[in-house]
Amino acid sequence: MSGSPWPKGPGTAVRDALPPTPEKRGPGRAGGDPVDELAGRLAGLVGTAVHPDEVAALLEADGLTDEQIRRRYGHDDSFALAEDLYARVERRFPRSEEPPPGPGSPTLLVCLLRGLLFTLPGLGHVLAAPVLAAGRPAYAPLLAAALAGWAWNQALAHRAYTWLGLGDRPAAARALLRGAPVGVLLGAAAAAAAAPVHVPALLFAAGQSLYLAAATVLLVLGRERVLLPALLPLVGGALFAAVHPVPAWAHLALPLASVTAAVGLAAGAVAGVLRSAASAGRGRNGCRRTGPGGLGGSVPYGLFGLGSGVLVLHVALDSPPFAVALTLGMGPGEWLLHRFRADSLAGLRACTSPRAFRMSVAAALVRALAGYAGALLTLMAAALLLWPGGGAGPDAATAAGVLLLGAVLWTGLLLQAFGAVLSPALVCCAAAFVPPLLPGSELLLVPAAASAVLVLLVCAQLGRITAHR
Repeated sequence: MSGSPWPKGPGTAVRDALPPTPEKRGPGRAGGDPVDELAGRLAGLVGTAVHPDEVAALLEADGLTDEQIRRRYGHDDSFALAEDLYARVERRFPRSEEPPPGPGSPTLLVCLLRGLLFTLPGLGHVLAAPVLAAGRPAYAPLLAAALAGWAWNQALAHRAYTWLGLGDRPAAARALLRGAPVGVLLGAAAAAAAAPVHVPALLFAAGQSLYLAAATVLLVLGRERVLLPALLPLVGGALFAAVHPVPAWAHLALPLASVTAAVGLAAGAVAGVLRSAASAGRGRNGCRRTGPGGLGGSVPYGLFGLGSGVLVLHVALDSPPFAVALTLGMGPGEWLLHRFRADSLAGLRACTSPRAFRMSVAAALVRALAGYAGALLTLMAAALLLWPGGGAGPDAATAAGVLLLGAVLWTGLLLQAFGAVLSPALVCCAAAFVPPLLPGSELLLVPAAASAVLVLLVCAQLGRITAHR
């Protein structure tokens, strides 16, 4: 929960509650137990605390020293006194008829639409397949450009989101304006390094990098819904090509039309933010003097983007229908992230001990993972039924591996949403790059181990009350 539970400044609250001459009081005086008296005076504040450390912070904020605590209350330090006060005062969390607020929680329909938007650009590869001459060698530059784009744009999005969190939207727009072209160049360079002589694939990879950069800009600035009309030429062409041959020029012209529209919309969104800032009189320095810090803080986000991208590509190369399901599953997965946050905040308000809160978080995690697994299984079954020539589809072991990889991605995103980024990034990268280095490793061993590690990290880190403040 954000904000302080104390109704006024903590130092003032303790000062007002302390007896006027505490040095003269003691366990043997007529005043009774001084800790009981202090607990009675601070009951309104201690009762709303969710952990003894909050009470200790309240005591220390008034400058109460360990020596004074030993002399007045017979405890060794502020933490011992805080634990005693916390145990003596009944929990009195404020009641509210409204559910705990989520961080701009979107509806399930909105999240499903986002999952669809993540998936539809893949139709460009289907439409351009004849020009690219199919075959994996032709797709090597596309895969290299996609990985470079995912890693860079994940880090860029974090940088821009940090500016947005600081309330400086123009600075976020400027970060996107500077960073998006760099991502395009990196994607094109990666494609050229993978297949320098495959000109059609290089051109398509450049267009793919442009689209990834434009989509990142629109998603960060909250304009993702305009991507749907931008993708209409691509979607329409792919659907038409499925039932009737299309002219050769359409295989690249239609994806190019969608890329051009997305880039134009992204440029317009950035220009609109900067124009609004200029008209409001906010210059380059903005209204804040501090920024999000060095670029190093965004590196773990880039690593997570790289690792998750490689994991999705593993699935795409082995079972394209399951890769489509995994991408579509990002929609319900995002909604379940918000649902977990709401459930954890509800537990924070209702639980009366740290242990009860840890149990509440574990239960919320089990519900969310079960819901995500159910949604992903449904999407996998639908993808197999609708995929051309899907037939019997992959075996049960492959399906179980995809479910485990989905759990890795979802729990990694969950930790990332709560600010724990480096550990899920390292786990995802390990899960992504260990199988190619160890071809003989068990199919399910790596994703099972990675998902188990991330689940344990969620329980350990998000089971702490301070992670939800």
